[in-house]
Amino acid sequence: MSKLVIVESPAKAKTIKKYLGSDYEVVASMGHIRDLNPNRLSVDIKKKFTPKYEIIKGKEKLADELVRLADKSDYVYLATDPDREGEAISWHLAYLLGLDLEDTNRVTFNEITKTGVKNGMDSPRRIDIDLVNAQQARRILDRLVGYKLSPFLSQKIRKGLSAGRVQSVAVRIIVDREEQIRSFKPEEYWSIDAKLIPKGSRKAFSASFYGDTDGKIKITSGEQAMAILDSIKDAVPTVEKVRHGTRKRQPAPPFITSTLQQEASRKLGFQSKRTMKVAQELYEGVDIKGMGAVGLITYMRTDSLRLSEDALAAAESFIRNKWGEKYLPVSGPRRFKSKSNAQDGHEAIRPTSVDLEPSAVRQSLTNDQYKLYKLIWERFIACQMAECIQKTTQADISVGNYIFKASGYRVDFDGYTVLYVESKDNDDSEKESELPALEKGMLLRVKEMVPNQHFTQPPARYTEASLIKALEEYGIGRPSTYAATISTITSRGYVKRESKTLYPTELGEVTTKLMEERFPKIVNVKFTAQMESDLDTVEDGKYPWVQLLTDFYGDFNETLKQAKKDMDGIKIELEEDKTDLVCDKCGKPMVVKYGRFGKFIACSGYPECKNIVKMVDKLKDVSCPKCGGDVIVRKTKRGRSFYGCSNYPNCNFISWYEPTNSKCPQCGEILFKKKGKQSKLFCNTDGCGYSADDDTEETEIISVAVSIAKSEPEKEEKEQQDGM
Repeated sequence: MSKLVIVESPAKAKTIKKYLGSDYEVVASMGHIRDLNPNRLSVDIKKKFTPKYEIIKGKEKLADELVRLADKSDYVYLATDPDREGEAISWHLAYLLGLDLEDTNRVTFNEITKTGVKNGMDSPRRIDIDLVNAQQARRILDRLVGYKLSPFLSQKIRKGLSAGRVQSVAVRIIVDREEQIRSFKPEEYWSIDAKLIPKGSRKAFSASFYGDTDGKIKITSGEQAMAILDSIKDAVPTVEKVRHGTRKRQPAPPFITSTLQQEASRKLGFQSKRTMKVAQELYEGVDIKGMGAVGLITYMRTDSLRLSEDALAAAESFIRNKWGEKYLPVSGPRRFKSKSNAQDGHEAIRPTSVDLEPSAVRQSLTNDQYKLYKLIWERFIACQMAECIQKTTQADISVGNYIFKASGYRVDFDGYTVLYVESKDNDDSEKESELPALEKGMLLRVKEMVPNQHFTQPPARYTEASLIKALEEYGIGRPSTYAATISTITSRGYVKRESKTLYPTELGEVTTKLMEERFPKIVNVKFTAQMESDLDTVEDGKYPWVQLLTDFYGDFNETLKQAKKDMDGIKIELEEDKTDLVCDKCGKPMVVKYGRFGKFIACSGYPECKNIVKMVDKLKDVSCPKCGGDVIVRKTKRGRSFYGCSNYPNCNFISWYEPTNSKCPQCGEILFKKKGKQSKLFCNTDGCGYSADDDTEETEIISVAVSIAKSEPEKEEKEQQDGM
């Protein structure tokens, strides 16, 4: 062995090893090897915010092994991911291995293919210290906000709370939307919708009331609508004006990180965390039958819409061969303009080879991998296809003294829509249908004409897709952080998810209100966006990272000191911590408490009264297959989860596998979930053997009170730790 290549993951190492000769050894660092200690601030504020890095706990043996391999190698290449985080990992590895930062030992791969690996290895460079400093600044900035604010929130509201530079703003955006919904006052309005039929025809088309010859009329009451209907009940509808036109629809650009997460949420029902996990697998390499490990897509953390000339040529050739010349854009390959603040180091997300059609590799992919790869492949090919051409028709129809309008279209040339059409959030627009041939002066007859009551609607609550879109538009965070941000605010209880909808909990609203009052800059959208812009300036080498931290910390620290002083002795009570239970010992209300090992319900009279009610987790909307009781999530003393019935010992149902509310299509019994790289649903009934990929989201787990415990809160916490 003479050359060592260090990447981040074993899957990526396996794929790259295939393209390099026997002179190379490829190993994985398993992500970061050094970081700030998670249990301490680990930043020396007085010494210019010097970070105190250390080997991550559990990676000591790996670090020693990397040092050993580097010592016996003639040369070491640092091939971590091609982004800010990957650059920092390479920097940490260089420190650990004693490498010279002036060496040209940093290589990056935009795609894990033979060509991509060769191009990367042929173009080594020095570690980009500006990129590293931008990552350090972000890491330390987030650490300062989190470690300084979180204890304050925990003291004033509830134990275990956290704050974050991006997460707190994300919660505020959701809270602000909820306040808009609450303050919204619906206004009544009416429509008159008609079904009209040309004389001599049997096919009806739709038309809607518009107004009169003076312009549009807003109908605000049922009485007004009925008066209009009465005045035209004997009138014969007549076509007054017909306008024909052509509408050209352009394809959506190729995916970047944020739009991939949005579209996967809308079309596949994937949460952003799930999308990024699968995209990482597709990028690092999948074993394709007859080909070995192949990276199927380019790097998935990017906000650039740039496409390589090779990729454009490959798409053009594929489209010409499959659909013909007319499906190619007349003006040549499409090139899309990225946003002004986009990092242009990588291409847009695209398949590494357009010839690897989704159907051709389906048998080698998990269900999730296939769905996401198909989405990426189709979006890329469609973005290089001809526009869709629609012939539109608009008609004005007079009925008495009033005007009705009808519109419709027919597809003259399908273009890119033969393959792919982008979905939209909350697309409530009426679907147009093709109109019959209409001519000025044509008489029509009425099939029906009915008034319909409507009310204006408040803005919709955010979904993951629309929240990601909002964060991107505001310039908050980076696309690569959105999945982690949403996961954090939901897991910490600031935001709840119902189906695809996100809405704030009381905890989220109370915390946001406190932050707005005491730390307005931290939850200010414009301030946070400016911080993001400043971090990009650090990356460009135009803003010293220590200066950025200095400029931020002075004001932040003074604000924190003032908040602590003003709120000394104040504790905010949450309604959601109250219960309907009454202590059976002293008669006082019972409240939810948060111990080191989870939630429990205790008497509000503690410490005088030490009565508590035990809390357990149960699967929401899943019933015991034996007796119909609740399914409780329990843990062994070693921490392994299992599932049992809440009616134990009267019911002895128990399972290592998670029961679901789905029924086996073969025998009708319930299906269980087996988790792994690809979650599976299977039937446990003897002799059945049914099994299928699991496409459902995780079952929600909720906490419930189950019984009165005869112990003190401290003892209850110890019991929870022991898995009782």
